[in-house]
Amino acid sequence: MGYEIDKSDEQWRQELSPAEYHVLREAGTEPAFTGEYNHTKTTGVYQCRACGAELFRSDTKFESHCGWPSFFDPADSSAVELLEDRSHGMVRTEVRCARCGSHLGHVFRGEGYPTPTDERYCINSVSLKLAPEEG
Repeated sequence: MGYEIDKSDEQWRQELSPAEYHVLREAGTEPAFTGEYNHTKTTGVYQCRACGAELFRSDTKFESHCGWPSFFDPADSSAVELLEDRSHGMVRTEVRCARCGSHLGHVFRGEGYPTPTDERYCINSVSLKLAPEEG
């Protein structure tokens, strides 16, 4: 599938840190409770760390106590791409940036969180960049 932002592995390796590359380009996962945005309450927009696309807004972030930043809805449904992930002996739904194809995390449904969507977008901090709201 073609993405608006299409770079070679070599280009991505030059632009991203090893940890960012592992998560964003190799679908890795940062260790639970270690991410920069796990407990962040700052108002702003969460962008893709690889391409800068707007992915999530702080008003959809909630405390899920799972160890990673959690959101109940993307900023725009076309901002993310959802793919079936059958790795690690599970069936999950992978969340990728629709603009550059970078791995962000997974979305889980029906867990009973008191959110408007009953969805938990479990996103790696290292795949995001927070642009704080001015004011």
